[in-house]
Amino acid sequence: MTTPRVLAIVLAGGEGKRLMPLTADRAKPAVPFGGIYRLVDFVLSNLANGQFLKIVVLTQYKNHSLDRHISRTWRLSAMLGNYVTPVPAQQRLGPQWFAGSADALFQNLNLIYDEMPEHVIVFGADHIYRMDPRQMVEQHVESGTDVTVAAIRQPLTMADQFGVIEADPAGRRIVAFREKPIDAVGLPDAPDQIYASMGNYVFRTQPLIDALREDALDPASRHDIGGNIIPMMVKSGGAEVYDFADNVVPGSTERDRGYWRDVGTLDAYYDAHLDLISAHPVFNLYNDRWPIYTGHDPLPPAKFVHNEGERVGRALDSLVSPGVIVSGGTAVSSILSPRVVLHSHSLVEESVLMDSVSVGRGAMIRRAIIDKNVIIPDGARIGYDLDHDRSRFAVTRHGVVVIPKNEVVER
Repeated sequence: MTTPRVLAIVLAGGEGKRLMPLTADRAKPAVPFGGIYRLVDFVLSNLANGQFLKIVVLTQYKNHSLDRHISRTWRLSAMLGNYVTPVPAQQRLGPQWFAGSADALFQNLNLIYDEMPEHVIVFGADHIYRMDPRQMVEQHVESGTDVTVAAIRQPLTMADQFGVIEADPAGRRIVAFREKPIDAVGLPDAPDQIYASMGNYVFRTQPLIDALREDALDPASRHDIGGNIIPMMVKSGGAEVYDFADNVVPGSTERDRGYWRDVGTLDAYYDAHLDLISAHPVFNLYNDRWPIYTGHDPLPPAKFVHNEGERVGRALDSLVSPGVIVSGGTAVSSILSPRVVLHSHSLVEESVLMDSVSVGRGAMIRRAIIDKNVIIPDGARIGYDLDHDRSRFAVTRHGVVVIPKNEVVER
């Protein structure tokens, strides 16, 4: 089969209000994850590993750090016609920002016209997962359908939390696309499950262009791909579902196969980090047959110093990034990002510490997310008295303390 011409568009314009304060100064896809990565690195790695190497990333809110990360990290061979290009909102059609994901595509139709691909991949930028997109594109091309929507199986009891895809008895053609229904019907082969949309789509180019133009003329539309474009294509009979359970990523294990997490809330973001650190992690960062790519500063290896009585530098069940110095402190079940320093007798448990956090002598931190450049003073306690923590920081519904970047914490 001839390789089809494909353009990949990554939607990275999300404001990420539910991730505040982590998104106070950065776009949601630029939020750090797993010590050395950004959220956007996961979708870009999936596309690059799948050899889809013409990629535009549509940005909008607080896009400086995201644009800088993409420009510095994701440099492909221009000689071979490959690229990952951040495209900020340009107000090409008038003085307005993107009104929704469909409007973001409509305002950037010139990017599609420039490449004139046969098919357009449209993926979101803020999920943690591995996926081989070639398999989804192959199904889409073979079917000849206008759009293929990736779906992950979820319990029927959770249907009111997702955009739900209802398929015909054969399980492929979409007959309905409903937002958070309370009366969803189970799948033909699994009555206790539903298809939840992953926000990943593959379109035939001309039907996509036609749908975007029609949607742009509708004053009642929310100009949303899931809410407007997909139902339009379902109505015309041109939509199929791709079951994520069928996707086989090279190097995956039975334990991490099919892993997908929406990290749209602080608790979900925190829980996804804990998925990384067990001996046999639910999401395995160490699959070198399908690597997650990112950029690295020229930092030295992590260092653990002092071994005197109770003054021992150590990390247990943790991810430790380059440039970290554990100087007589202890990290347990935690993620330490580059340049983090733990001073003597400090203790960090079940926490996510971002770039250049300094934890003072004797300080104790439990169940916290601490953004970059935060200074924790000697003897401070974080996560031990949530009422006191709420008076100065954000505390999630599940009791995770979140400290914004550049904060100088008082004891």
